Amino acid sequence: MTHSTTPPQTINQEASALPHPLRCFGNKSGDNLYANYHDHEWGVPVHDDRKLFEMLSLEGAQAGLSWETILKRREHYRAAFFDFDVVRVAAMTDGELEAILKNPNVIRNRLKIFSVRKNAQIYLQIQQEFGSFARYLWAHTNHQPIINQWKKLSDIPASTPLSAAISKDLKKRGMSFVGPTIIYAYLQSVGVINDHLITCPWKFDSDFSTS
Repeated sequence: MTHSTTPPQTINQEASALPHPLRCFGNKSGDNLYANYHDHEWGVPVHDDRKLFEMLSLEGAQAGLSWETILKRREHYRAAFFDFDVVRVAAMTDGELEAILKNPNVIRNRLKIFSVRKNAQIYLQIQQEFGSFARYLWAHTNHQPIINQWKKLSDIPASTPLSAAISKDLKKRGMSFVGPTIIYAYLQSVGVINDHLITCPWKFDSDFSTS
């Protein structure tokens, strides 16, 4: 890939001034939350384990729902799950999880809520085995993002052999709500896969990563 000499942050600022229809999604009137997610998160490589755990948990919560539904509740999820501090979440009591089930600001699905704790416990095991969850995850792509070249959103697959392989491994380790489709969306959300359309100004340079 030929890297742009323009810093990605500058690209973002310039693109923000362009007409909304150039975005892959988030173009509806008043859709600022979804547009902001598209502009500043979707497809941006993430290597921070806290953020990786947050996005894995939120993608699991999204199963069967729209991503916008979860984004609108994101701050409530952060408050309920200690800002996704994986050590603290792994140690949560049944009582704490039961209290979340009474919170109208999150998706009150028992299996999803309790899976966050279980997944956190397995997440810690992966961190111990690989040094960090980021190392585990990015090793699947030789620590480089996959930059796809889709022309339209309907070209983007729901899952791939890569997402299926990661899903299979996480399930084998004991995680829940990590099916191939969920994992593909997760890989997009943390920039392992960059699925911005070729016409999109937010086609991030592969060197751009978040801490």
